Amino acid sequence: MKLNFTERLLVNNPARALVQRLYEVPLLRKLGGSVEGDRVLEVGCGRGEGLTLLLDQFHASHVCGIDLDPEQIDRARRHLAGKYDGRFELTTSSVDKLPFANASFDAVFDFGMLHHVPGWQAGIAEIRRVLKPGGTFFFEEVTRAALQRWLYRRFLAHPSENRFSEVDFVQELRDHELTPTSSVRRILFGDIFIGTASCSRTKWSEIDLAATRLLISDSKNSGASER
Repeated sequence: MKLNFTERLLVNNPARALVQRLYEVPLLRKLGGSVEGDRVLEVGCGRGEGLTLLLDQFHASHVCGIDLDPEQIDRARRHLAGKYDGRFELTTSSVDKLPFANASFDAVFDFGMLHHVPGWQAGIAEIRRVLKPGGTFFFEEVTRAALQRWLYRRFLAHPSENRFSEVDFVQELRDHELTPTSSVRRILFGDIFIGTASCSRTKWSEIDLAATRLLISDSKNSGASER
């Protein structure tokens, strides 16, 4: 779901950008390493501040940003205009229906977006689908317990059902063969957790092999029908 007015103010302000730049990005780099030279996706890119960090501090070669809100995509275009020599692209899209082919990215970043998605499990499945074998998922997320606090419920808009704890989230990653690469870090009294997970190196090769066999079979059948 889209951010409400209050949360747009929170995520689009310089203080939020400063926290990302000085704390979150160094921690994520420590946990998951650099993505220098890689093709990277940010889900829920907002006004594009995360994309600048991926280019400037993570040294990605090319970044793609998706956001459900067209207004946020427009903000990101203005924020990035004239910079980075075309090393970015922006798309209005939902994380549970990513418009990219299988195994398109070396890394995917989630700076606190999936807790806004009613069917967040489908979002993780899509992230897994577009990651290359051996790729890394970098995440920062908000727990169910935090979203149940009066302050969150009073001023911010989130789905009320199907929320996750840290344990739920990590288990869903494992169910999609995304293996945590380090201990998950907790901040703000455990309300927010930060970590990284590595994409299995085997699953997509098995799927690709099955797809290749199917294409060969279809080709043979097509040739037989033409004869």
